[in-house]
Amino acid sequence: MIRKSFFSRNSINLRFASSLTSFCTRPIFALNLSSCQSGVALLLAVLLIVGSACFRHLSLAIHINDTMSQQRLIENIEVSVVMPCLNEAETLKICIDKVIRCLNENDVIGEVIIADNGSTDGSPKIAALAGARVVMVDSKGYGNALIGGIGAARGRFVIMGDADDSYDFSSLMLFIDNLRKGSDLVMGNRFLGGIAPGAMPPLHRYLGNPVLSGLGRLFFGCPVKDFHCGLRGFSCEAFKRMNLQTTGMEFASEMVVKATINGMKITEVPTTLSPDGRTRAPHLRSWRDGWRHLRFMLLFSPNWLFFYPGLLLMVIGLGVGGWLLPEARKLGQATLDLNTLAYSALAVLLGFQSALFAVFTRTFASTQGIGKESKLLKKLYRYVKLETGLIIGGLLVCLGLGGSILVTLGWSERGFGELNPSEVLRQVIPSILAIALGFQIVLGSFFLSVLGLKRKGGEK
Repeated sequence: MIRKSFFSRNSINLRFASSLTSFCTRPIFALNLSSCQSGVALLLAVLLIVGSACFRHLSLAIHINDTMSQQRLIENIEVSVVMPCLNEAETLKICIDKVIRCLNENDVIGEVIIADNGSTDGSPKIAALAGARVVMVDSKGYGNALIGGIGAARGRFVIMGDADDSYDFSSLMLFIDNLRKGSDLVMGNRFLGGIAPGAMPPLHRYLGNPVLSGLGRLFFGCPVKDFHCGLRGFSCEAFKRMNLQTTGMEFASEMVVKATINGMKITEVPTTLSPDGRTRAPHLRSWRDGWRHLRFMLLFSPNWLFFYPGLLLMVIGLGVGGWLLPEARKLGQATLDLNTLAYSALAVLLGFQSALFAVFTRTFASTQGIGKESKLLKKLYRYVKLETGLIIGGLLVCLGLGGSILVTLGWSERGFGELNPSEVLRQVIPSILAIALGFQIVLGSFFLSVLGLKRKGGEK
């Protein structure tokens, strides 16, 4: 494109110079001037042509140099500050100005990216005039907006924050310095930095955030004390490794969880929270978005959602069933007998299903790259094969069928007449439970083997 432009411009110059020469020499012949005067006119025309060509060459060189300088500047961008935006006209310019001032004062080469998610109040124009780069994101949602904005970032590091003027964008160096030192994710901690009066609703401050942050530490071993602070920084390489997928407010939880699961270095720095500068209601909905965070953590932690409750249910069922199997028992004034025995068998069956589903979920997650494979499961797969499951399941089925046959034989000895329920059901219930468990183990072994095909393939 540069060569084409250059030659087209110079052909215009030549045509112009030719016309000018013709214009300058025409009077020479028309007026029959002296040879000296003709020579001077011709010399002026030649100088004009050469000067024009030199000027065009110089302009082109300057343009190329500016383009190369811009390219070098883009390549040297260190920090991209990304803000999701949906009708933030009241506070957007304030936030952008704070970021630019902070970067300039600390000699940081950076950029501001506004990920607009469908604003109708003129926010994109305000952002562009303030010196930010606007990225239009059509897919709605907090997570979608950030994924779009971060995907357009040209910096080595990214700092994300809300555009409502609640976070202190003048203190970005705390985040940048820690990222430079090798942290993969730098989280702001509002409880360490300070929360101004009215900046955080009491429901969030004393219930929502502490509970969700506590569950995050319990479920995943996250070192983060303020799980949902919106001001955070990370390297672009770390962001790619996280492979974030959620589209809503739970995006914030997913980032911390996946950073922890992937063994990334997470650092917390104090940051302040001020009341936002908007007159409209915030986009955040306490109960709806709180549930989305909790749901994500539960779904991403199958041990706590399925395995541990299932294991507890199995232990209770086996304990109560074993206690009631010989005879009816007294518990205070109540007599626990066959009905309780049947429910205890159901507890064992449901508990086993829940625990087995947790194994399915963890295995599937590891094959899809959603999370790391459990060390316990990895060891289990080394020694427990399809054949192992088939043998164990087959033995349980046979055991249950054997018990059923014994009950049938006893019934036949009595001429297939009436039976004592208290005696018969104490044999039938365990037999049915053994058959059901054995059948589930067989099916589960086949399903885990199918999932394991991709898992083994990925290990090669």
